[in-house]
Amino acid sequence: MPPVHLDPATPPGGTDPRQYARLLAQAHEAVLSGMAPPTPPRPVIAQSWERMMGTGVDPDHGSPPGALSPEEVERQRRACGLGDALDTLRGGLLSIADAAWHILVIADSQGRVLWRGGSRTVLAKARQLGFVEGASWTEETVGTNAIGTALVTRRPVQIHSAEHFVRTHHAWTCAAAPIRGPKDGRVLGVVDVSGPATTVHPSTLALVDAVARLAESELRTAHLGELERLRAVAAPLLARVTGRAVVTDRHGWVAAVTGLSPIDRLLLPRTVHEAQTWLPALGRCAVEPLPGGWLLRVIEEETAAPARAVLDVSRPHQASLTVEGPSGTWAHDLTPRHAELLFVLAAHPEGRTAAELADDLFGERSRTVTVRAEVSRLRRRLTGLLQHRPYRFADGVTVDVVRPARPADLLPHSTAPALARLRRPADA
Repeated sequence: MPPVHLDPATPPGGTDPRQYARLLAQAHEAVLSGMAPPTPPRPVIAQSWERMMGTGVDPDHGSPPGALSPEEVERQRRACGLGDALDTLRGGLLSIADAAWHILVIADSQGRVLWRGGSRTVLAKARQLGFVEGASWTEETVGTNAIGTALVTRRPVQIHSAEHFVRTHHAWTCAAAPIRGPKDGRVLGVVDVSGPATTVHPSTLALVDAVARLAESELRTAHLGELERLRAVAAPLLARVTGRAVVTDRHGWVAAVTGLSPIDRLLLPRTVHEAQTWLPALGRCAVEPLPGGWLLRVIEEETAAPARAVLDVSRPHQASLTVEGPSGTWAHDLTPRHAELLFVLAAHPEGRTAAELADDLFGERSRTVTVRAEVSRLRRRLTGLLQHRPYRFADGVTVDVVRPARPADLLPHSTAPALARLRRPADA
């Protein structure tokens, strides 16, 4: 019989919350003592505890959170990209958190607390822990917690009582969900609801995640408005252009084209600041700045295939791809899904069928429609770099992969079975 994992969202029937917290505490103490726990924690908790013991976080007190100054907090509020979603987050959760003796916390992509609200009593208790505006709430600072662990895993998570790595946090329960930006898919921050451990409720995580998705929808609406304004600026310019040209925002989302088939997005280099740049999808382009974007005029010449690709997955939270071609070098930060796809293809130079990729990424060979759609999207953006039947890097392209020093840091957010296997030291 497979082991039963401790799950705060669905504790054993009839188990008192306090008794369940004691079971979690027994598992916590056993793991920290180097012993096998009587009942193992959930995989997401076990993996986080393993990271914490590898980084040396103090299980008794954590590390000093190192709060930002009020001026720095205000600056980060303006720069974090969550401003358009703030009303949605507050409106969806603040009153509920207050009534349930919880607090609402919004943190940026670095785990720094930018906004708090809710029950005054619980806010005062949070202050005693250093859970205040400007404080860092990453795993590296305060151990396993909903904000920090959601930033690592890139998915919603609920942390209850002794699932927190640091003992001083065992009196708390918290649920958090990441918020992704529509422009580049990066996590902009985390929304969290925290309170006394005795107030744990199985629906809290679902509610927090639903409000986070609603906030993402608000951000997408704001982004579409920005593209409309860019399109209005570009229209008279494109009317005078001869040949192929495209107008994009700073993240490569296309506002308008002329002489080209419609495309939703171009992968741009990390920085576009020269008069010319090279793009895998278009070749060499003349670059002109626009308010909020770029006008890219294609320089007509014979397009040559890329010669070398470097997939860098050495950083736990951000993968990148560098492509070298006859006309220059191009680099771009990858979304988590595209990083997974390219890593699996790099590990299988002979190629993968759609069914094999579905098994690699989802553990379900039947999900070929999802795989074909995602690879097709990636092939359009990386023209000449990928081939199909089977899916693989193009012939003649040298592929190098830069891996992290520790196998556990290999795309830690990914739940793909192929990546999970490679995080084991023996397989790596």
